[in-house]
Amino acid sequence: MKERIGEILLRRKSLDKKGLEDALKMQSASEQKKRLGDILIDDMGIVSQEAFYRALAEQFGLEYIEIEKIPLDMQVINAFPFEIMLRYKFIPHKNTDNTLSHIIFDPTPLDMLDELELYLKTPLKPVLAKKEAVLKTLDKIADLKAEIEKISEDFSTKITEEDNLEEQTADRHLADTSQPIIRLINSIIFNAVRKTASDIHIESDNTRVIIKYRIDGVLQKVMDDIDKAYLGSMISRIKVMAELNLAEKRNPQDGRFRIHFSGRNIDFRVSILPTMHGEVCVIRILDKSYFDLSLDNLGFDGPNLEKFERIVRQPYGMVLVTGPTGSGKTTTLYSVINQINSEEDKIITIEDPIEYLLFNTTQIPVNEKKGLTFAKGLRSILRHDPDKIMVGEIRDTETANIAVQSALTGHMVYTTIHANNATDVINRLINMGVKPYEFVSALSCILAQRLVRKLCPKCKKEVKYTKEELEAAGLSHENHKGITFFEGTGCENCNNTGYSGRIGVFELMLLSDKIKEMILDGDSSIKLKAIAKTEGMATLREAGMIKVKAGVISLKELNRVTFSEGDA
Repeated sequence: MKERIGEILLRRKSLDKKGLEDALKMQSASEQKKRLGDILIDDMGIVSQEAFYRALAEQFGLEYIEIEKIPLDMQVINAFPFEIMLRYKFIPHKNTDNTLSHIIFDPTPLDMLDELELYLKTPLKPVLAKKEAVLKTLDKIADLKAEIEKISEDFSTKITEEDNLEEQTADRHLADTSQPIIRLINSIIFNAVRKTASDIHIESDNTRVIIKYRIDGVLQKVMDDIDKAYLGSMISRIKVMAELNLAEKRNPQDGRFRIHFSGRNIDFRVSILPTMHGEVCVIRILDKSYFDLSLDNLGFDGPNLEKFERIVRQPYGMVLVTGPTGSGKTTTLYSVINQINSEEDKIITIEDPIEYLLFNTTQIPVNEKKGLTFAKGLRSILRHDPDKIMVGEIRDTETANIAVQSALTGHMVYTTIHANNATDVINRLINMGVKPYEFVSALSCILAQRLVRKLCPKCKKEVKYTKEELEAAGLSHENHKGITFFEGTGCENCNNTGYSGRIGVFELMLLSDKIKEMILDGDSSIKLKAIAKTEGMATLREAGMIKVKAGVISLKELNRVTFSEGDA
C-alpha cells in the first residue's frame, strides 16, 4: 500500500505530528476539500514547497528536480505548442531514447497524463518540481516566445549602419519566419542577447553543428547538437542577414547587421570562415546598453584609480592600454573619454568599429576596404586641431610613429596595443620600429588589464584550501592562513555557473624618470618590472589577489586569467 504524503513528511521530519493533525482537521472542515499540500504550504505555512514536493516525488516514485538550477532547452521546448504546455501545466525537459522527460507539479490526474501522451504521440516520463517554479518557468517561456516573434519582425526589416542606414533588400522568401531554419537562427540570437553573451560560435565537425555562447569571457555549449545537414542553410540565413555573398564559400567574409530589440539597438558583427568541415561562423554582439562608462566601476583599487585619473587629465602625453582581445581595453578608453569630456576640448576618435556613441566627440570608423586605415585617419585628424585623440588600436609601425609624434606635439593620445603585461609593451614598440627616445618622452603610463568573472553574490560559499592546493596556486600557506576564500555553487541567478558579471584587474606602470632612463639604457623587462614594483606597481596577479581576499572573485578564476610569479 502506498505511503500517505503526511506519513512521508513525518518520517522526513519536515512536519511534526501535531502539525499534521491540525492540517487534517482543517482539511476536513473545508467546504471544497482543500488539498493537504495547499493547507500545509499556503494556509499554515509550516512546510516548505521544496520539502512537500520532495515527499510527493517519493510517494509517486518520481525524480524531483530543481527547475531553477537547470538551463531551459529551447530546442526541445519549441517542438511543442505553448498552448498545450499551458493547458497541461508541463515543461518539456529532454528527449532520451524516444521518451520525453517532462516536468510537472501534480502527478495525481492520471487521465490527463494519459491524454497528453496520446496527443503528443510519444512515451512520457514525468519529473516533479515545485508548483511555483513550474508556473514561473511557464511565464518565462511565454515571454521568450513573445520576444522571438518580435525579433523575427525586426529581422524582416533589418538595417545596417552603412549607406545612411538604408533598408536592406533581403530575399523576402528567406525572411519568412515560418521556416524552421529562420526560427532556429532567430532563437539562437535572441537567447544569446538574453543571456548577455558577447559572441555566438557556430562550429561543425563531420556529423554535427555545435552552438556555443561566450558568456563572461568563457565559451559555453548552450543547446543540443544539430545535424550537419542543416549547416549550409544556417550559414546562408546568416549571410542574408549580414548582406554577404551566398555563392562565396571558399574565402572568409565579414559583415554586420543591426536589430532593434526591447527598446534598444544592438549591432552584430559576422565573420564567416571556410574550414574542412564546411563554413563556420562567429557573431560578435555589441549591445551598447551594457556599457557602464565610469572609471569607478571598472575595478580599479583606490590608489591606482587616483593615479590613473590624474594622468588621463594631463594636457599632453600618451596613455597605452594593453591586454588580449576581449579584455575590456575599448571599454576602459571609452570610460576615460567619458571622464575627461568637456566643451572646452575637441576630442576625436578613430575606431574599428565604433562600439559606443560618445557625447561631444567626433568619431571616425576605420574602413580598410575603402582605404581609410588608422594611420591615414590619424594624419587627417591632426589637421582638425584636436586636443584629445583616441586611437582604437596600434597595429603597425606607421600608426605607432604618428601616435607618438601626436603626443610629442602637444596632444593627449589614448590608445591600445596587444602585449601580455605593462613592461612587455616597451619591447613591442621597439620591435615595431619606434625609437625609444621618442616614445619614452611621449608615454605617460601603461595600463595592462584582464577581465575576471565575479562570484555570484547569491550562491557564493566559503571554501577551504589545503596547503598543497595553495602552494600549487603559487601562494604560501603561512601568508594566507587568515584569508577566507569563496567559490560559487551555481543557482538560477547565475545560470548555474557560480559567476555573475565581470570586473577588471589592472597593472598600472607610471613612466618615472628612473624607468625612462632604464628603457633608454636597454634594460630588460624583468629589471623594469622589479623597479616598477619598488615604485608601487601591483602586478595583474597581485591586483587580482586583492579581489580574491575581498570575496569578489575566486582563486580558481584568478588562476584562469593570470599565472603565479611567486607568492602574491
